Amino acid sequence: MRRRLIKKLCMVFGPRLPRIWLILCLASVFVLIVFSSSSSSSSSSSSSFDSVTVTVKPDIYANYRRLKEQAITDYLDLTSLSSGSSNLKDLRLCGKEREHYVPCYNVSANLLTGFTNGDEFDRHCEVSQGEPYCLVRPPKDYKTPLSWPVGRDVIWNENVKITKDQFLSSGSMTKRLMLMEENQISFHSDDGLMFDGVKDYSHQVAEMIGLGSDTEFHQAGVRTVLDVGCGFGSFGAHLLSLKLMTVCMAAYELTGSQVQISLERGLPAIIGNFNSRQLPFPSLSYDMVHCAECGILWDAKDGLFLIEADRVLKPGGYFVLHGSSLSTKKGSMASPIEEFTRKICWTFIAQQEDTFIWQKTSDPQCYSSRTGLPVPKLPLLSLNYMERIQQDEFYEDFETSLSALRNYWSLLTPLIFSDHPKRPGDEDPLPPYNMIRNVMDMNAHYGGLNSAFLEEGKSVWVMNVVPIRAPNTNTLSVILDQGFAGVLHDWCEPFPTYPRTYDMLHANGLLSYLVSERCSITNLLLEMDRILRPEGWVVLSDEVGSIEKARMIATQIRWEARVIDLENGSDQRILVCQKPFVRK
Repeated sequence: MRRRLIKKLCMVFGPRLPRIWLILCLASVFVLIVFSSSSSSSSSSSSSFDSVTVTVKPDIYANYRRLKEQAITDYLDLTSLSSGSSNLKDLRLCGKEREHYVPCYNVSANLLTGFTNGDEFDRHCEVSQGEPYCLVRPPKDYKTPLSWPVGRDVIWNENVKITKDQFLSSGSMTKRLMLMEENQISFHSDDGLMFDGVKDYSHQVAEMIGLGSDTEFHQAGVRTVLDVGCGFGSFGAHLLSLKLMTVCMAAYELTGSQVQISLERGLPAIIGNFNSRQLPFPSLSYDMVHCAECGILWDAKDGLFLIEADRVLKPGGYFVLHGSSLSTKKGSMASPIEEFTRKICWTFIAQQEDTFIWQKTSDPQCYSSRTGLPVPKLPLLSLNYMERIQQDEFYEDFETSLSALRNYWSLLTPLIFSDHPKRPGDEDPLPPYNMIRNVMDMNAHYGGLNSAFLEEGKSVWVMNVVPIRAPNTNTLSVILDQGFAGVLHDWCEPFPTYPRTYDMLHANGLLSYLVSERCSITNLLLEMDRILRPEGWVVLSDEVGSIEKARMIATQIRWEARVIDLENGSDQRILVCQKPFVRK
């Protein structure tokens, strides 16, 4: 049998059977060695991996969502090393000449571009595009503002750009309101020692509209005031003490800025003027528009400035004009103003000395009969917010938003501020309110953050910003109707304010919104760094991808940053940052 089998094998493989068998045996041994080595390596790796999983549990994710988030984070880390974010590592500090820099206000460039007739002093971001970014540094002797309400009456001289010569050359009213010492500027307080006339003036305006005292403004429906050309904010500070939300608005000024000093005092203010575009407010926003020596020629440009004032003024609201340039004889103010006010359905109701007051009519028939008025350069905002707030779903949306903000803020307060040191002399060391006065909600929705602060009874004010390209800008009308401060703004551009003017910046959903609009998150955070004071706080809530990108940028511009997980199954994350006082 064996020989017969060998013969058959020889017929198949040929006569050299031993050599072939030897080769087959060697090959089989080699395959066995390789297989056993691979199995041993796999077993070793498996046991090694098991030991790692026992000791490093945080690297193991229990579900797909966590794994996806980690993948996004890793991807962002890799892309940041090879693309735009790495350029921030070389971002330099600005020179001394930019300590008070406000983008989009470049008079020389505007003139070269062809802007004239006052438009060269207005905001033109398109002219300033392409300017290199740098981190705006504070002045050498910058000091943290004093806490409210002391900071309302005393500010540090080096924090604002005003010289003694400018102070001495200012008007007599300003000299009575201010006292410039060696390193401080003091303002007369509102505690009964005020002899400069602000209280008397406020009382006079109240009497002129038929009230017994300025404490009765609310009874006349006056809750919100736009103070145009506000000086250094003393009239607004007095109205705020009466619980009237007063927003100072003045043109950009290179030095001695009304807006910068007002914000330094903890008073609501924004850069803006009537020159070439609409104000950043929806129609029917304010109960009173006030102008005291504000420098605006109201009858210029065929009354266009008065038409814009009429647009933002609510029906039944008041236009208060005070100035020594107007005639002091009753009923004999400049005839062009008198003519324009009749055309726009305003009623002249009172005059005392240099103060004139008109009231906007509430009669809709008068508006339908208005003819012969110039057409504004920009289309009017069509908001129809009264129809919106009468819908039941608005109240549901607002209550849901406010309830979420209460829970959200109760989470943030101990996490952000619990370890913040108390200032010497502070009577209320509870965080965060002894360090915060000026707050900006950069994507305000219905003003829920503002409402949450009010419910806590804290002495902060909030600039509620609604992105101008947002799906529903109607919410700003709702915000203003609650008596809050707010503006429309395009966050693809810088915000119209001076450096270091806000103590806290908050935004919920703004980063992902900017990504959808193809705007730069990097530019946004650099702008936030400009307007945030040293030691100020940033709170961002958004999707994990946007938060991780913002975290990397924040680290590169030398903010202290940490991410908070809500731990409720949400895809949202919270990024909390603090800007250092000294940036090395």
